[in-house]
Amino acid sequence: MDSEGLEGAEAIYTAITTASEGVPAQGPTASSTRNPLALTLAGALLGIGGYYIGARSNNAGVEASPSPVYGTPEDFARAIEELKALFVGEAVTTAPDQLVAHGFSPNCHHPGLPHSVVVYPTSTEDVVKIVNVARKYRMPVVPYAGGTSLEGHFAGRKGGGICVDLSEMDKIHCHPWHEDSDLVCQPGVGWMEINRTLKEKGIPLFFPIDPGPTATIGGMLSTGCSGTNAVRYGTAKGEWFLNATVVLPSGEVIKTRRRSRKSSAGFDTTKLFIGAEGTLGIVTEVTIRLAPVVPTTVATARFPDMRKASEAVIEILNTGIGIQCIELVDAAFMRATVAAGNPARKYDIADHLFFKLQGATPGALSEAVDVVKRVVKKHGGDKFWPAQNEEEAEAMWTDRKVGFYSGLAYAGEGAKAWTTDVCVPISKLPQLVYETQKDMDHAGILYTVVGHAGDGNFHALMTFKTDEELKVVRELVHRMVERALALDGTCTGEHGVGIGKKEFMVEELGAGTVALMKTIKRAIDPLGIMNPGKLYPDDDTVPPS
Repeated sequence: MDSEGLEGAEAIYTAITTASEGVPAQGPTASSTRNPLALTLAGALLGIGGYYIGARSNNAGVEASPSPVYGTPEDFARAIEELKALFVGEAVTTAPDQLVAHGFSPNCHHPGLPHSVVVYPTSTEDVVKIVNVARKYRMPVVPYAGGTSLEGHFAGRKGGGICVDLSEMDKIHCHPWHEDSDLVCQPGVGWMEINRTLKEKGIPLFFPIDPGPTATIGGMLSTGCSGTNAVRYGTAKGEWFLNATVVLPSGEVIKTRRRSRKSSAGFDTTKLFIGAEGTLGIVTEVTIRLAPVVPTTVATARFPDMRKASEAVIEILNTGIGIQCIELVDAAFMRATVAAGNPARKYDIADHLFFKLQGATPGALSEAVDVVKRVVKKHGGDKFWPAQNEEEAEAMWTDRKVGFYSGLAYAGEGAKAWTTDVCVPISKLPQLVYETQKDMDHAGILYTVVGHAGDGNFHALMTFKTDEELKVVRELVHRMVERALALDGTCTGEHGVGIGKKEFMVEELGAGTVALMKTIKRAIDPLGIMNPGKLYPDDDTVPPS
């Protein structure tokens, strides 16, 4: 960032911190010997009176209110000085460029603001120190992982707060992976780094959840993500996260369960934090399950339209053959891929399916290819092309995986992209795609479409160059979500809620379910300091009971 940008960032930072509203934080008192989490949960069950009891015990004499009240700018300044005293070197920074970089996601177009301070912990103990300071001064805490957010999950807030950047917590803790098919790691390590490490060590296992290439384990858990492999291996909300170590807003450290592959011991508290987007605590260690590496190949097929392709997908899934991924892409996607230069092979400009097929033996893999070819032909598809070798398979799959970049490049210099996702029952995917394409065509927006067709997950990349076009795109996204909900789908298949999708939560889940989520949030985080403003819809969107 240049000097002019730094001055602008400092001005924004000063404005938002001095505009903060609230009351001075109370000083700490002697902590209770009773279990704070248990008291808080009990308080929530007893109603608002019990909620106050739990909040008082959980936060060392600091009462909470249903609407969180944060510290003053002076409180935040004292908190920052205390953090600097606790951490040495460059672990604590108030550099304006860092505050801005951690408060705005370049991948989304939702509002954001700089944080007041960024802290780089390296251990669970470090995170406990940060949370204790945040609680003492009623300072919001926003976890930051790989920075790939598409829905504003780590955006700053008016008044500022502490951004906890977990990138230094990137260690893989080894134990006999080949015996238990799992590993323990910190939240800042990327899924691709884990898979590279396993391959380098000659261990024939991999972590199959595959979102964006720079995504980290902590962010993946917190958003309940998935990716192209979801057809075969499911999502983060499956059994791939066996347990987690979490620092709660009280400063207490819990482990959600043991390392065994399964357990029927009470609530599945691991899943409580999967998809919570950092609003209930900060994950500092995770045990992840690994899958065996199975031989794969890639194939593509051309279709006359999305409906025929979707019909083929449904039949292929029901054959029971080894399908790892089925990706549906439109003609615009293929046009962008070809225009980007050096595609793996000569593609036609038409709707396509990309397949990743697997088989434990050469015979099983060959059978999978034959079955898919037969079903493709039955549903009007043609130009079925299986990769001729591993190099071509990798290149063909890369054409699919870099679709965001080829679509953006095709839009031309100065273009930006809004990419969002929804998910519907597989049989409803053709209708969703058709109606959304028609809407985007009518709006005159350049776009590409890709869907994880095997699970009904649909992504649209809409490009724009002006503020007027951005407004049009924003309205298109809103209608796309409403269309998915009307088809008994979800506002987000894998990107998470953050800021961008929280307005749809009541319509999707119902007021009662959202109220239950908020009850859990208040019980665990009565001061409302953990990633405020994300995931949970604003109170005025929840009808009174």
